[in-house]
Amino acid sequence: MELSNRVKNLKPSITLEITAKANAMKKQGIDVVGFGAGEPDFDTPENIKKAAIKAIEDGKTKYTPAAGILELRDAVAKIFTEDYGVEYSAEEVIISCGGKHSLYNIFQAILNNEDEVIIPAPYWVSYPSMVELAGGKPVILPSSIEENFQINLKKLKNAITPKTKAIVLNSPSNPSGMIYSKETLHGIIEIVKDKEIFIISDDIYNKLVYDVEFLNVLILDKSLKDKTIIVNGVSKTYSMTGWRIGFTGATKDIISAINKIQSQSTSNPTSIAQYAALEAITGDQSSVEVMKKAFKKRRDLAIEKLNTIPGLKCLKPDGAFYLFPDVSEFIKKSKFENSVDFCKNLLEKEKVAVVPGSAFGVENTFRMSFALSDENILKGIERIRNFIINA
Repeated sequence: MELSNRVKNLKPSITLEITAKANAMKKQGIDVVGFGAGEPDFDTPENIKKAAIKAIEDGKTKYTPAAGILELRDAVAKIFTEDYGVEYSAEEVIISCGGKHSLYNIFQAILNNEDEVIIPAPYWVSYPSMVELAGGKPVILPSSIEENFQINLKKLKNAITPKTKAIVLNSPSNPSGMIYSKETLHGIIEIVKDKEIFIISDDIYNKLVYDVEFLNVLILDKSLKDKTIIVNGVSKTYSMTGWRIGFTGATKDIISAINKIQSQSTSNPTSIAQYAALEAITGDQSSVEVMKKAFKKRRDLAIEKLNTIPGLKCLKPDGAFYLFPDVSEFIKKSKFENSVDFCKNLLEKEKVAVVPGSAFGVENTFRMSFALSDENILKGIERIRNFIINA
């Protein structure tokens, strides 16, 4: 009995081996500094947890509409309207089981076989696989640290073909933490505005921005609403990764299509988590500022130390909670073949777990989260320094 071709053709995650090994080492009592986490290290705020408990006590534990409860869709529509300056209604919003589920449903709803989706690198690891699962073809748009990981507009123009169905924009970015500049976004708008191409704007980190203003294509050009699909959620902003609540904002026909898919797959997101998310986005927002202030302090601490390491350079991220150092100079002079080899040896010799940059489409780099204590940030970076100097 054979498995499906779609599963057989999926590429296994190259990070699994390193993650599994790091976890096994920790279980053995080995002092591993883990920079791999893609989630805040803060607890979910108390008001949100209490809202979930109240929902249980009030018996809000039954099925909800597949698209999510009306109160939450109304609240998300209001947030979208405030954030983007474009009117959204509850009928233009659907609640799903996390941002990842939102994205998966979008690709299922808009792609036919061989449709192309332009994905700028570095990219979040799941984008290409989700496109492939929907029968589409990922078209990777390369960039480099020398370009500040901004989209090269000439490369974007050349990547567009009659089969291009969408472009994915993730800003602030996972893994680089960089934000697309106003000039870059205006350039993208000019290129795609008159074409039948969806813009999928993954704004999951839009509230975790430091020193700069959050912008996306819709903020800059309100006329793009009909072709822009917004993805967001509560995971990062409110430290609710395990609650699994994501949002999609789009035209009514796209939301209706996603609703059909969702009603035949997961049905509604967990009812209790929906009421917790409602409290998150309508309740006290002070916890967001506390977390954001702590992340900014950690970012500044980490970037200062990292950029003193010979053979390594790292841009100062504008948002999110990731650093994306480039070690091309070091790898060229070393015995290591690539970022996977680098990361495996870093874990074995210095007990530091980071994610190879090749998983994000940029070789000779690695991703490290600064969602951990100052003490562990400093300890881990010192170990990275020792590894590079003594290799």
